Amino acid sequence: MPGEHEPHEAIWMAWPERTDNWRYGAKCAQQTFVEVATAISKSTPVYMAANQSQYNNAREQLPDDITVIEMSTNDSWMRDIGPSYVVNDQGERRGIDWHFTAWGGLVDGLYFPWDKDDQIAQKICEIHGDDSYRAPIVLEGGSIHVDGEGTLYTTAECLLHPSRNPEMTQKQIEVTLKEYLNIQKVLWIPKGVYNDETNGHVDNILVIAKPGEVLLNWCDDVNDPQYERSLDAYNYLTQQSDAKGRRLTVHKLPMPGPLFMDEAQASGIDSTKGMSRSIGERLAASYANLLITNKQIIMPLLDQKYDDQVMRQLGTIFPDYQITGIPALEILLGGGNIHCITQQIPAIN
Repeated sequence: MPGEHEPHEAIWMAWPERTDNWRYGAKCAQQTFVEVATAISKSTPVYMAANQSQYNNAREQLPDDITVIEMSTNDSWMRDIGPSYVVNDQGERRGIDWHFTAWGGLVDGLYFPWDKDDQIAQKICEIHGDDSYRAPIVLEGGSIHVDGEGTLYTTAECLLHPSRNPEMTQKQIEVTLKEYLNIQKVLWIPKGVYNDETNGHVDNILVIAKPGEVLLNWCDDVNDPQYERSLDAYNYLTQQSDAKGRRLTVHKLPMPGPLFMDEAQASGIDSTKGMSRSIGERLAASYANLLITNKQIIMPLLDQKYDDQVMRQLGTIFPDYQITGIPALEILLGGGNIHCITQQIPAIN
């Protein structure tokens, strides 16, 4: 499985419309998705999946160079429902089609049904003319990161959660990941970001800059519930080596906020049993939830106190990249951020 820093042929997204997740009929979120897609399209072709009822609306709002494809979805978290691709030395590309159950299925999933989302990976592979494998495991794309050189990062909080694959041991999960992604080593970060309703996806606490170098969502406040989570992750990572035997360099990204959903942000959302969208809800905010694509980084702007600092930090770590910041609070209010709503198709020779 190639690392995200390697060349991309395209980026896929899915148009938001759920009224029980996105406020005011997803109109605010749609504006942000347009900004994200437009920014990505400067370096990488973008495909936007949209339900039939929203096709015309999406087509009207998006620039002409973004391809809109009518495709049935339950929501718009393309990272988790899209295919994870592998490539071989002959330039062949195939997609991994994970079982998707809306982050917890009938145990603690966020919505039901999820059948349309579970079909997305196969559909995308067919559109690109790629074969796909249906993997025998429940997994979301945002729960794994790879460095392209045999190392996979994940969180024990998510992959070992009883709502995912309770019949499998940690060792069995590792064997499956190695078999389907051809990775050699799995690094198990203990926990993800506090109050992350995905059960702690790794892409919200960590991003890989390049093999052997990662950026970690960091909290300095010892009284904040994120403090121990970030500290445990840092202590674990700095004691590990990757699949190539390299000791890891860990950069600390300051945590925005903490941010909480205010009265205005909690209004205009239909009530639901699966998702908590209420006044005072702690938001799982993180600058690590960014996208790396073709020498460009699309990062969320979340807190004026830290936005500029993080942009400068990313510019130092990625000196050859264009750093593009997008005001991304609307995505965060829906439960994720820029990495969560995007999925790359790796380029092949």
